[in-house]
Amino acid sequence: MNKKRVLSGMQTTGKLHLGNLLGALNNWVKMQEEYECYYFAADWHSLSSNYEETEDLEDNLMDLGINWMAAGLDPEKAVLFVQSLIPEHAVLHLIFSMITPLPWLERVPSYKEKMEQVSNKDLHTYGFLGYPVLQAADIVLYNAHYVPVGIDQLPHLELTREIVRRFHDIYKCKVFVEPEGKMSHVPKLPGTDGRKMSKSYGNAIYLSDSKEEMFGKIKNIITDPARVRKTDPGDPDKCVAFSFHKVFSAPEENELTMTECKGAARGCVACKKSLADNIFKSLEPLLEKRAYWGQRPDEVLGILKDGSVKARKVAIETLSEAEDAMRFNFSKILPGVR
Repeated sequence: MNKKRVLSGMQTTGKLHLGNLLGALNNWVKMQEEYECYYFAADWHSLSSNYEETEDLEDNLMDLGINWMAAGLDPEKAVLFVQSLIPEHAVLHLIFSMITPLPWLERVPSYKEKMEQVSNKDLHTYGFLGYPVLQAADIVLYNAHYVPVGIDQLPHLELTREIVRRFHDIYKCKVFVEPEGKMSHVPKLPGTDGRKMSKSYGNAIYLSDSKEEMFGKIKNIITDPARVRKTDPGDPDKCVAFSFHKVFSAPEENELTMTECKGAARGCVACKKSLADNIFKSLEPLLEKRAYWGQRPDEVLGILKDGSVKARKVAIETLSEAEDAMRFNFSKILPGVR
């Protein structure tokens, strides 16, 4: 029986952090056992908000590949590829941009949120406003049945479904699969300052950080602001460090932490020290595999190249079907150009 297909991507705006691991990558590894998975490095998407910062893209791509392999993605079970190596993404994005009403993009919640919170970049560009259209092209090129999403990404997926329906309605066809969200329970991990963990906010703990760097960031995680001295009782529900404990520490340890925090029996320094120990223990297998793959960059790039060749065959076929439906497939009457 044919497996249902899953597609997802990660931007190359920066190195992968703990939020990426817990929010997506661990889930990807599980899904490759049940679905036909296509996972891609979304390097074009990186330009939507980081168009002036391209000097690290190659390093970030390598970091992405190393972490994918270290986390357990298997090129025999999943197609791992690079978005910009497949120009069909850009072509379908252009086609979709012709039929997508502007108000559909302006109402996307994450667009408004980032415009308000990111003040050090000029995001008044079509690329930033229109990246959900490129995202739609990414998904439907591979006729993905499912897209793993969090609640905050559901509006993006619904926009993809609306674009698909509009295309089918205009051109009286049914070329694309309408994707569904694949919701799964993943631990919610904030950044060290309590906001979403993101390179843009400077609050991320990266998988490529040394233990010393990780420990330094863990020491700076925000705690209950009302707890000024160790003798002050704390409220774990207002403590960002305790949010990390919920993910990395055992339930019985968290119960003790809550009791001692509320009773001012344990200070924040000791609390963060035990947190660091638990994070390091959890990451130990991945960090060992990171060291292994970090010594094999040519193998990592070879995996991404082979996956891109496989993915492009699917993308070419899907785009050709879409152009046929539009009566816009001039490559058939002018062969040999494309």
